[in-house]
Amino acid sequence: MTRAQQRYIGMIVASVVGAAAVIVAAGLQKGSVSAQSVEMGPLEPFYSQQLDWASCANLGYDGKIIDETIDNVQCTRVTVPLDYSKPDGKTAQVALSRVLASGDKIGSLVMNPGGPGASGLDMVTLGEGTSIAEKFDRVGFDPRGTGSSLPVVQCSTAAEFDAARLEFDPDLTLEGTNDKIRKDVARCGELSGLDLLANVGTRDVVRDLDIVRAVLGDDKLTYLGESYGTAIGSQYAEAFPDRVRAMVLDGAINPSEPLLAGIDEGFSTAFDDYAAECAKAADCPVGTDPAVARQALDALFEPLITTPARTSDGRGLSYTDAQQGYGLFLYSSETWDVLTRALKQISNGRGDIMLEAADFVYARRPDGTYGNRQEIILAVRCVDSPPAPAAAPDAPIDPCTIWPVPPTGAPHEITVQGLPELVVVSTTKDPATPHEDGIELARQLDASLITYEAEQHGVALRYGVDCVDEPVIDYLTDLTAPAENLVCR
Repeated sequence: MTRAQQRYIGMIVASVVGAAAVIVAAGLQKGSVSAQSVEMGPLEPFYSQQLDWASCANLGYDGKIIDETIDNVQCTRVTVPLDYSKPDGKTAQVALSRVLASGDKIGSLVMNPGGPGASGLDMVTLGEGTSIAEKFDRVGFDPRGTGSSLPVVQCSTAAEFDAARLEFDPDLTLEGTNDKIRKDVARCGELSGLDLLANVGTRDVVRDLDIVRAVLGDDKLTYLGESYGTAIGSQYAEAFPDRVRAMVLDGAINPSEPLLAGIDEGFSTAFDDYAAECAKAADCPVGTDPAVARQALDALFEPLITTPARTSDGRGLSYTDAQQGYGLFLYSSETWDVLTRALKQISNGRGDIMLEAADFVYARRPDGTYGNRQEIILAVRCVDSPPAPAAAPDAPIDPCTIWPVPPTGAPHEITVQGLPELVVVSTTKDPATPHEDGIELARQLDASLITYEAEQHGVALRYGVDCVDEPVIDYLTDLTAPAENLVCR
């Protein structure tokens, strides 16, 4: 097999067990959910439930981390139907975190960082020291199936996950790869349950978000979504246009594009840019000729297939870990120097920095257990969109073609009337969500566009970029639209 085929196989197999650190997008089946079609009837108990806010430690491991690191935070879970077509059937619980407004409150600002699968509980730190903290209860949430919400999508046990990270067979045949993919897909269904897998898509997250809005006491939603969180936001706006107060969508996803569109190209460009910058130093670990930097990276990682690099905890850095971990440092040019240190360390036979990055990607906890931040990526991808055509006749099967439940959505262009002014924020050299996607989403939503000239994924309220943050804050608090075609540097 070619190296490209090996990488593709590694990505597909790893994503089945939750190892692929990717940002994925998908659209609802157009017209599948609308404000007009939601009849309160059997849903009324969900919309009128009372919340019991308490210590985040009550949510379990992830909640305990939030409790230990953020002052004055409270957590709870909201009960929602597992299957909205059967509101009297099984239920799920969506985890929320909250920090109360310090002054005269406008309402709640609900936030999600994307993924899909990333926990939103720690987003309540955003806006600290600004009028956001004064005017809004800051609320983070874990979408159904993720983080501290219940039940969670699970495709492997911790022991199976650890073993998968160590396995990489460059000589594995296509037939052997496909057999492994089939077994891993079956394992997802076995551990997660088909009821959950069938109802874990963005279509259902949007319905949950409307219940969250109501039980927080807001007539209309004020929302900040990042990356895949922009898909949640834009599809909520499509489904419930009359229930939107304000929305900031940062690191935007184009809902009319196929899943993973542009992501390979984006990260490839980011690596090329990193290599060009790194090459300015004589001791660059991928060499001083950017044209052959990829070959140099391959040469650096290949020995890990048979001999993991030593790490201080004795676990070792595997080839799969290195392949997954290094991409984390490409999300922002601000972490390129850390990538250089990690690659230099590998060249010296050690892998501590890269292993820490891989553990973050996989959501591995200090006690050896795993969150499911990555495991749900494949589950959402497979139900949010029909499977893509085969990449090539000799390519491994896409797990979504054999997924045990049918898709509930499809990419489509959003056309909706009656929305208030929305704001899209997009970075010119975002490796995960191309700037063109932000431009397109702003067009579809007739939203204001803030462009940030930088090489990173997302910016609003996270990096202290006043040119972006100030108009975002003014918009959220006062509903003042940003300057037309605002460009920040």
